[in-house]
Amino acid sequence: MTRTQIQLPDELYQRAKAFAAQRELSLAEVTRRGLELFLDRFPSSEPSHSAWQLPRVDAGGIKVPLDSLRGIAAEDESTRSLADG
Repeated sequence: MTRTQIQLPDELYQRAKAFAAQRELSLAEVTRRGLELFLDRFPSSEPSHSAWQLPRVDAGGIKVPLDSLRGIAAEDESTRSLADG
């Protein structure tokens, strides 16, 4: 086991000491458990070595040929102008 020294704000130190005393644990044990919990909760994310790819989105299965889009847009625009007029 490695020994280390850390600096804590006074309030955090007092809260940690009280927490340890209530549970009959040492401050070192509380610190170890806290670090284990923190590191398990936020695992290191190693950068992916694969090339970045544009995310794909599932559009719900409606597929319209690109050459049809202009006609669909024009038809929609004319329908809206009739409804507004």
